[in-house]
Amino acid sequence: MAKENPSQTRLLIAISIAILAVSTSSVFIRFAQEEAPSLVIAASRLLLASLLLAPPALIKHRAELQRLSRKDLALGLLSGIFLALHFATWITSLEFTTITNSVVLVSTSPLWVAILAPIFLKEKLTKTVILGMILTLVGGTIIGFSEGCIWDGGISCASQAELGLAEASKGNFLALAGAWAIAGYLLIGRNLRAKMSLIPYIFLVYGMGAIAMLLILLITGNSLFGYSPMTYLWLLLIAIFPQLIGHSTYNWALRYLPVALIAVTTLGEPIGSSILAFVILKEIPTTLQFLGGALILAGIYVTSQKK
Repeated sequence: MAKENPSQTRLLIAISIAILAVSTSSVFIRFAQEEAPSLVIAASRLLLASLLLAPPALIKHRAELQRLSRKDLALGLLSGIFLALHFATWITSLEFTTITNSVVLVSTSPLWVAILAPIFLKEKLTKTVILGMILTLVGGTIIGFSEGCIWDGGISCASQAELGLAEASKGNFLALAGAWAIAGYLLIGRNLRAKMSLIPYIFLVYGMGAIAMLLILLITGNSLFGYSPMTYLWLLLIAIFPQLIGHSTYNWALRYLPVALIAVTTLGEPIGSSILAFVILKEIPTTLQFLGGALILAGIYVTSQKK
């Protein structure tokens, strides 16, 4: 007998947990980047998550994995490649451009999902989804600019000239590429996830992504070895919390919710990140961050409505 879909309350709780877990990513990455290159962080995130998933996936779900068709495996590979490219480009972009620009550009992913979902998934966009996306994108943009701007009777922002035009342009493009990659990951995942249970699906996608990242490390000459125990602890925490708990919960919800809604809810991350930054790093949210957070919450609520 087929299982009933989870209640709206259960879905809301799950999405809230996912947002909180994914929000730890920026804090953990900040600590890991003190020693490890960005590509190593991206590769370790997917590799460690895959290794932790291997026992339950290969023991309890071996039969389901063996039933996968060549098409399913190809979709899993493509989805994993998109996920690997997302982490590689987004994390690396922070080395070249401001956090402001990186956050603003990578937060455009719901727009690309909205444009492509009706074409590839035949999912119609309702007026509430469109309104919710606009609110969350505006909120994400405000939070992004709050990193380099202050409110003093008007908004004044720091110049990007210190970074150099060439490096800033490279970072901006990498952040935008991260948005394109996560959009592709969500669109493919929505299709494949409908056919598979959660553990085999995330093991397949994360594993394919890990293989793609290992190839990238090989090409770029980066190594997974030679770092301090504390750095490896941060890498493990990144794999467990934002990846296994956060992203996996989003993947679970993909089976029951439209991909556009999942894309919009991922913009709740800046709110959680601001709270954790305040508690752990003693960074006090600004007025702009509070305003942006309120708009994101409003956008998520509006998008979740049926009509």
